[in-house]
Amino acid sequence: METKSCCLIIIIGLIPFIGISQTYDEKLQSLYEHTVPTLACSELSQMMESGKQILLLDTRTPEEYKVSHLPGAVLVDYDHFDSNKFVGLDKKTEVVVYCTVGYRSERTGEKLQKLGFTDVRNLYGGIFQWANEGGVLVNQKNISTDSVHTYSKKWAVWLTRGVKVN
Repeated sequence: METKSCCLIIIIGLIPFIGISQTYDEKLQSLYEHTVPTLACSELSQMMESGKQILLLDTRTPEEYKVSHLPGAVLVDYDHFDSNKFVGLDKKTEVVVYCTVGYRSERTGEKLQKLGFTDVRNLYGGIFQWANEGGVLVNQKNISTDSVHTYSKKWAVWLTRGVKVN
């Protein structure tokens, strides 16, 4: 009986390392603080298809952005956020922020809210969710691509569609 208990404890202890402890949605919920409302990929897609004017901000690094980004997205770079870039913009502008999975973009969304922007939303699941749902991506030359920078090997498991680039 003692051997069975020991094996069970070892197996339970390994669950987080073998990737079966959380679904992607559960992982996202553990990362988000829910300080910025989220927007589903399908909602953003509809907004883009309708021609609705939105400010779409990619909050990843320049290296990630070069691999691929959403069409029309402007690079903001989470690591070097410059509030001066937003001086003079209408604070009522609809803003959608995204990153790899939504953590960095939520932090950037908070900064935009502090600058007075009243309609800021975070793309739920980030570029991974967008790619996983078959959303269009473009590279630095604005050419359609299926490549996605995965940020790290640890995060790459959550990208289920497209070419993983690290």
